[in-house]
Amino acid sequence: MVEETKRDIYNKVTGIENRVEKDGKRLVEMEKYKLDLVELRDSIYNKQTNTLDYNRLRPSVTLPEHFYCPSTSREALLSQQRDIPAYNKYVLTSETKEALKTPQFDVWQWEPNEMLALLEEMYHELGLVEELDIHPSTLKRFLLRVQENYRNNPFHNFRHCFCVSQMMYVLIHGCRLMDSLSKRDLCVLLTACICHDLDHPGFNNTYQINARTELAVRYNDMSPLENHHCAVSFKILSSPECNIFANLSEEEFKEIRGDMIILILATDMARHAEILDNFKQKLDNFDYSSEDHLNTLKMILIKACDISNECRPIMVSEGWVECLMEEYFHQSDKEKKDALPVAPFMDRDRVTKPTAQIGFIKYVLLPLFEALNKLYPEIEEIALEHLRQALTHYEKKKDLEERKKRFLSDPEADLETIEAH
Repeated sequence: MVEETKRDIYNKVTGIENRVEKDGKRLVEMEKYKLDLVELRDSIYNKQTNTLDYNRLRPSVTLPEHFYCPSTSREALLSQQRDIPAYNKYVLTSETKEALKTPQFDVWQWEPNEMLALLEEMYHELGLVEELDIHPSTLKRFLLRVQENYRNNPFHNFRHCFCVSQMMYVLIHGCRLMDSLSKRDLCVLLTACICHDLDHPGFNNTYQINARTELAVRYNDMSPLENHHCAVSFKILSSPECNIFANLSEEEFKEIRGDMIILILATDMARHAEILDNFKQKLDNFDYSSEDHLNTLKMILIKACDISNECRPIMVSEGWVECLMEEYFHQSDKEKKDALPVAPFMDRDRVTKPTAQIGFIKYVLLPLFEALNKLYPEIEEIALEHLRQALTHYEKKKDLEERKKRFLSDPEADLETIEAH
């Protein structure tokens, strides 16, 4: 009797333990599902603007671990995925058109299809469609193909392409570039901005070279990404229905192709000091009739636009810092995993947002825009004022972080003083 009771109790206890174990596993799975949902929500939700970033919802045209290689079956991805609408889908208000010409334009409020309409507006408003005899439908298809060939990276995505292009549009109007540059030059500048990061894989040139990727091997470690962006650009333009330069002569197209290659290759930050020094040497006697001087100016203009996020209001620019650091950290995590060298400014264990931005603004952005300001005084209002505000903003943030660290190491510190800052 006693033994039977013991067995009965033992069986019941065992049954309860099994149920607890199963319930525990379910709870663990539920927690994992919750984390997955949080991660998904965070990946598409922009806390700065309280909106969904639709650019991140669109599936990538190229696979994350694959580099597009010309003359392979992957080229099929560059064929038309979808065609343009047969009607005018978006009508821009006069207020939107005017706001588009200012650095205050909030790029986070626009979804990709709307950004296509805004880019299209730039070509029409600047008179480029008429000047280069671009068929409106060809322009639409070109922009659509470009959008489809930007990957869903945290930073180097189609929204970044739009930001760079919109800042060029700001400079064209704000600095009256149409008074000193031809419409063909303006078209090259705008188109190079639109194409400058096509099919960016989310890992920079240093990674390509150290990891000996297909791109680094193909381009002999010389600006592999920028060369790739150029190649994808002209692969799109090689399609008749997307070739916005189709009505130009062979010689004119050859010149435009050469100019676009020069500009896109200039966005390699490894060449930053070389290009800026070259520009500074020409400033005192800048000659708009000199092709060499004009090429240097155009290189500086696209470089300025490429790294111009801090020239925008803090509420617009700060979200981009988060995106860039996310991309950097993803790369450095992979570099650690693969035993590759890791740059300190990309290491999540060594860099903070304030320290990263203070150095970048002080030693990269301000010298570049101050040099450009000598040729175009309008840069003071367009960019330099915002840059100084951003520098002050991040210096205050850095000071607050240091105060908090001191408080944690010294409990006697005045917490109220820290919180007041």
